[in-house]
Amino acid sequence: MRGVVFDGKQIQVVDDLEVREPGPGEVLVAISAAGLCHSDLSVVDGTIPFPVPVVLGHEGAGVVEAVGVGVTHVGPGDHVALSTLANCGTCAECDRGRPTMCRQAIGRPGQPFTRGGQSVYQFASNSAFAERTVVKAVQAVRIPKDIPMPSAALIGCGVLTGVGAVLNRARVGLGDSVVVIGTGGIGLNVLQGARIAGALTIVAVDANPGKEAVAREFGATHFLTSAEGVREILPNGADHAFECVGRVELIRQAVDLLDRHGQAVLLGVPPATAEASFLVSSMYLDKSILGCRYGSSRPQRDIALYAQLYREGRLLLDELVTETYPVEDFEKAAGDAEAGRVARGVLTF
Repeated sequence: MRGVVFDGKQIQVVDDLEVREPGPGEVLVAISAAGLCHSDLSVVDGTIPFPVPVVLGHEGAGVVEAVGVGVTHVGPGDHVALSTLANCGTCAECDRGRPTMCRQAIGRPGQPFTRGGQSVYQFASNSAFAERTVVKAVQAVRIPKDIPMPSAALIGCGVLTGVGAVLNRARVGLGDSVVVIGTGGIGLNVLQGARIAGALTIVAVDANPGKEAVAREFGATHFLTSAEGVREILPNGADHAFECVGRVELIRQAVDLLDRHGQAVLLGVPPATAEASFLVSSMYLDKSILGCRYGSSRPQRDIALYAQLYREGRLLLDELVTETYPVEDFEKAAGDAEAGRVARGVLTF
């Protein structure tokens, strides 16, 4: 079968990949569509260290082909969106509703694939850039069959991360003010999360003026090409500032833009050794800097919720899909993503 494999030096679209059958508590999914997220490219450039060879992709949707013993919530023929959380479901963190903190779901890459007799790693417990993948049952969430697969694919990462950061982590409230730095795939979902939460003032900041129209479509009330103008809109600062790029100087900007009791939420992924600074004295007015993993999401609940919001016209998905590419055009898709020409490109099989 076809898949996108990174061997530590180059990316290849191969056609000799194999995946094992699902074991107990697992699901075999035929991938229909998969979003190309910058996290996939961060594996290639070394920003996210990961063992190789590895099948990339972590934002996908498809059709269940087979299930292992004990799986009852999905069955063959069901449409599913996939999450990256291979959480155990039984530890203290899972029990208190924080599956993103489950230690079974962090840093334990499996090897369900083989190529030429060699084991191949699975990225983010998912590997959606393959015609078929095996995931834990908890990662497969049934969705209505009327949701187009390219749109459904984006729920599993971009939407869970961006909207989830607003609703689950920051808990943006009615009438709050929000600044979003960076309006790529994650930033746009933060914008629409803020709109859904009822934020009154939503300021999008992006150096590319060509992104203004789509930022406003997703919920921005104001658009700036520099954070320097934020204080003209919010003289006292923002209740919430989201950094969605992954640059330490922008993290500092997010902190500096906060009002009293404000929160800076970090969603962008800088290099693993990056360090950021801030004025300690500026934090004593109940300000906070919040890390956020995967939107503090609970995928079995949140994916179903976002699918319903989409069907009601309150959550935008189709508008996120800037372009679709057959998997053989991965190089073009990656180039468009790196150049910022697309909000989200989607690979199709």
